[in-house]
Amino acid sequence: MSAALPEYYFRVRENGAVVFKIDTENRQRRIEMDQIAVINIRNGEVKPHGQGTLTEADKTEIARWMDERKALLARRDVDDIHRTIDHLNLTTQWAQSKATDTQLEDITDRLLLAMHDLRTVLVRKKADRLEKG
Repeated sequence: MSAALPEYYFRVRENGAVVFKIDTENRQRRIEMDQIAVINIRNGEVKPHGQGTLTEADKTEIARWMDERKALLARRDVDDIHRTIDHLNLTTQWAQSKATDTQLEDITDRLLLAMHDLRTVLVRKKADRLEKG
């Protein structure tokens, strides 16, 4: 662990984070984490913990973290899509070369419906972009 700890710690949760202020300036030099807020990344809501109020420095750091987190999640979304393309290609190869009739029977309808749904959305979105362009 590095000598200098950050001033804030963000415990990530499904829709955001719990924000803690880090304190090492106590007699025992123990790390104390005081919860100061809860963040909802989807709607941008920041709720101070208990009856506490957030300082301008707290608000600035929380806003910075939220911006970075949103950018990270957006990059992960795109990366997941690229992985999905790879998985579809691997699934095609598996279906063509390794799958048994029983395995294909188990997955074919669900996979075809999911692919049809995806194709419908992609075609509609492409048409919308072409109309705008």
